[in-house]
Amino acid sequence: MADIKSIDQLDAAGKRVIVRVDFNVPCKEGVVTDDTRIRAALPTIKALLAQNAKVILMSHLGRPAGTGFEEAYSLKPAADHLAKLIDAPVQFASDTVGEDAQAKAAALEDGTVLVLENLRFDKREKKNDPAFSQELANLAEAYVNDAFGTAHRAHASTAGVAALLPAYAGYLMLKEVGTLTGMLEQPKRPFVAILGGSKVSDKIKVIDALMDKCDTLIIGGGMCFTFLLAQGYAVGTSLKEEDWVERAAAMMEKAQAKGVKLLLPTDVVVADAFADDARKETVAADAIPADMMGLDIGPETAAAYAAAIAEARTVFWNGPMGVFEMPSYEAGTKAVAEAVAANAEADTIIGGGDSVAAVNKFNLADKMTFISTGGGASMELVQGEALPGVEALR
Repeated sequence: MADIKSIDQLDAAGKRVIVRVDFNVPCKEGVVTDDTRIRAALPTIKALLAQNAKVILMSHLGRPAGTGFEEAYSLKPAADHLAKLIDAPVQFASDTVGEDAQAKAAALEDGTVLVLENLRFDKREKKNDPAFSQELANLAEAYVNDAFGTAHRAHASTAGVAALLPAYAGYLMLKEVGTLTGMLEQPKRPFVAILGGSKVSDKIKVIDALMDKCDTLIIGGGMCFTFLLAQGYAVGTSLKEEDWVERAAAMMEKAQAKGVKLLLPTDVVVADAFADDARKETVAADAIPADMMGLDIGPETAAAYAAAIAEARTVFWNGPMGVFEMPSYEAGTKAVAEAVAANAEADTIIGGGDSVAAVNKFNLADKMTFISTGGGASMELVQGEALPGVEALR
């Protein structure tokens, strides 16, 4: 990140500074239900306010159609919530680059905040449309990107505006990129990587990249069944990707060749339906009944995974071990989360997505060294891909 200007190099006094934040937060009946991402942006927002900047915040929320206002995806609840967290006036613009946004941005006073309406109400945002980028840039005199969670997207607010204004990285962006690249380049050893989630096809590049860096690779979640197929086991009605069995086998061979311990389930919790109240039992990984599906790792596997995690000095975790949203199949993910939390000697990095939801569900967030706000962005960074939102700042 040495070739990227940080927010500390920005003389923001009296300037209108437009900041790309990640306020893509869950809301229910107009109230924010998890403010993790809003709080993550506070250091950057407060630093700008301390300089008496005029702070303009832009973000997306959800997946609107891109054809105009949709109440369910309005950023008004996020703006209202932000107002409770900072000691500064917070205004809200009812549009993104229209008359209200332009008027409020022009009249903005030093040391105050303006939140623009959802960027994705305008379809030009995702297209990185030059005209839309220019309209956003016209609102301000400097640009800060503090939205690591969208850094893997080349959109108007992440790439386009950066080319039109003096561009800087916010504190969250610097911390996310610095932590993840540091983990990959100079991990404390043993380095244990834990990958879960549903599909091998979604994680194959990450598996490949981590195998070049880690000492132990733990596999759980739905994707483990494709690996079990590669071992020659039958997996019943479990989620599987037949087309990826060969690749999974190749990954197992690579692990052996590189001396990386690849840990796969030895027992699984199976059920006769994808339901919390289904009939379930614990079986050996090579004895899954033909009419049942695996929905969690078993207790023997959870204990083995926990033992490997206890020896680690760097832990990277992305993806649950099972369908942890259902109480019947949360035990494996909970055991892994508790093992990571219990290892006080390790640098423990949670790589965004469902792993963050799991850590929060089990009230273990404060026991982790670092929790990434960007699942997709963290995965692309780990697998060695350039992030457009970061590259645009260079």
